[in-house]
Amino acid sequence: MTSSTGLTLKNIKKSYGKTEVLHGIDLDIKLGEFVVFVGPSGCGKSTLLRMIAGLEDITSGDLFIEGHNVNDIPSAMRGIAMVFQSYALYPHMTVYDNMAFSMRIAKEDKATIDERVTSTAAMLQLTDYLYRLPKALSGGQRQRVAIGRAIVRNPKVFLFDEPLSNLDASLRVQTRIEIANLNESLKETTMIYVTHDQIEAMTLADRIVVLSAGKIEQVGTPLELYGQPANLFVAQFIGSPAMNIFTVTLIKSGEITSIQSQNGHQVDIPIKSHPDIENQVLTVGVRPEDFRLADETSCMLSGTISFVESLGEVTLLHLDSAESTTPVIVKIPGIINKHKGETIYLTVDADKTHLFDANGISLRYL
Repeated sequence: MTSSTGLTLKNIKKSYGKTEVLHGIDLDIKLGEFVVFVGPSGCGKSTLLRMIAGLEDITSGDLFIEGHNVNDIPSAMRGIAMVFQSYALYPHMTVYDNMAFSMRIAKEDKATIDERVTSTAAMLQLTDYLYRLPKALSGGQRQRVAIGRAIVRNPKVFLFDEPLSNLDASLRVQTRIEIANLNESLKETTMIYVTHDQIEAMTLADRIVVLSAGKIEQVGTPLELYGQPANLFVAQFIGSPAMNIFTVTLIKSGEITSIQSQNGHQVDIPIKSHPDIENQVLTVGVRPEDFRLADETSCMLSGTISFVESLGEVTLLHLDSAESTTPVIVKIPGIINKHKGETIYLTVDADKTHLFDANGISLRYL
């Protein structure tokens, strides 16, 4: 490990009794990188964060922070600061005293405490609130105090555990921007952020780690995961509305893969087939925005509109289609004159399709 490594996890496992909940996590996080953990409830993302923080024991494997093994190092000695979903502020202390508390416990001198608290308050636009109690603050301001309390400790690693989930929609946007600006200001501080919110993940992360059932499914930049999902799980988890999925028949393989939808429409995809996919049931994925309206003779699939969401900048059409066991969602720019009960026909460019084998592994990005 070099000095450019902020955090390294080697075959990290976690068990509760005989139940293993993390199944060998391997991950390298660069110094100063902003990494977001996402995944469905129960996938292990918060457990993994708590293990990094030292709040959960590591069953097996090794955790390194800036090259030093911290498996047996207490949480308080790891150089980590954590921001929780709940603000966890002391209600009887002012903003200043909440932010200064950990430094006073560490017996920092008064001048150092004052310099760090005032400079951090200025960074987070809290200067005018330093002598207010938490009850006199909005939810967004309280969360900024919690973040400021972590900043003053000059941590090596910031850990965020769903810090915006208690805020309303407008405050989430505002605080998300403030966290992004904080990341820019603290370039040498590694940040790990757990969320179930895809917008937070896509807009904040340098890289996203997608977890499922205690395993890493894929690691990559937000656009890599959106445009090049490694498997069917990632393809459907990343993106809202989710990717549409259809079962298809393999017609021809080789340098070009030819597939046939259930309505008989054939599509040639520029993917070199593998011998082991012969005679398999394959799955095609299409993002809602990648469909195009077509006529009946050239369509890949058809469907009856069951619901129309006119959002102004886009229109979402929900379709019942014989080609899919779940509703198909189509995203079309602007406002269109389509109504419930109409039948529409859709096609998609071959380079916008995603093809998965019977195990859900992407054939395009192997």
